[in-house]
Amino acid sequence: MTVLRDRLTDGGYAAGWRAVRLLPAPVASAAFGAGGSWAAARNGRGVRQLRANLRVVTGLDGAALDELTRRAMRSYARYWQEAFRLPAMGPATVLAGATVAGREHLEQVRAQGRGAVLALPHSGNWDAAGVWLIEWLGGPFVTVAERLRPESLYRRFVDYREGLGMRILPLTGGERPVSAVLREWLADGGTTCLLVDRDLSGDGVPVEFFGRPTTMPGGPALLAAQTGAALLPAVCRFDGAGWRFVVHPEVPVAGPGRLRDRVGAAMQQVADAFAATIAEQPEDWHVLGRIWPDVGPDPVEAGGP
Repeated sequence: MTVLRDRLTDGGYAAGWRAVRLLPAPVASAAFGAGGSWAAARNGRGVRQLRANLRVVTGLDGAALDELTRRAMRSYARYWQEAFRLPAMGPATVLAGATVAGREHLEQVRAQGRGAVLALPHSGNWDAAGVWLIEWLGGPFVTVAERLRPESLYRRFVDYREGLGMRILPLTGGERPVSAVLREWLADGGTTCLLVDRDLSGDGVPVEFFGRPTTMPGGPALLAAQTGAALLPAVCRFDGAGWRFVVHPEVPVAGPGRLRDRVGAAMQQVADAFAATIAEQPEDWHVLGRIWPDVGPDPVEAGGP
């Protein structure tokens, strides 16, 4: 049964990738937007968790929160539509539609000849941001991918992102520890992008995020401290038919005190940068999983049809 489910999952994604690329862009956008609205109305567990998360972010409730959740699901659907179409869109489309706030922070790090650790939340289209960054760098950056089931689906996503020009390391099961490969890459002046608003390992550092305690992986700050690379929070969001990427100033990790304390303080600054930018356009924050231990999914009747 598991094998059959895995085959159906992989086959569904493969079919989606082929079909969506063949659709005219307006048709694909309308279809995925309708799908996002349908998913919001269906009010499954992921939608109810997203609704609870957005309540923490905005303080909204009732009809206003329902409408924000619907927009958030349409935004999430747009991410997937673009994921299916991005390889066919080409870098020129992304470059023409992208604006970058805080580019000077990237320019400063490059002028210093240092590596860069860009820490990102699951917001907007981080793959489109990756296409822009590759063009700006003139070469690849390294990122880490969680292993999905089935393995064929994981390989499909790796091939997709490597086809965009990224270099992908598996979170687990690689030939070498991912931290060692990243340290070498950064020490040579390379750039890495890491999604860090969800602590998948469960052993992250404590931070306050939108006023509530949670944890975030300490890896980005630790890598910066170990290699001399710059730690830069960055947030992606949609901007009309295009994309906006916000790069925050470098977060310091060097200095006196214990490394553990410096890593924790740095990740708190990352969390604060995320919160400031996400709050400006919260519908583009795509987190349908649990972030805060005390914030579970809303009850079934909340936000339902």
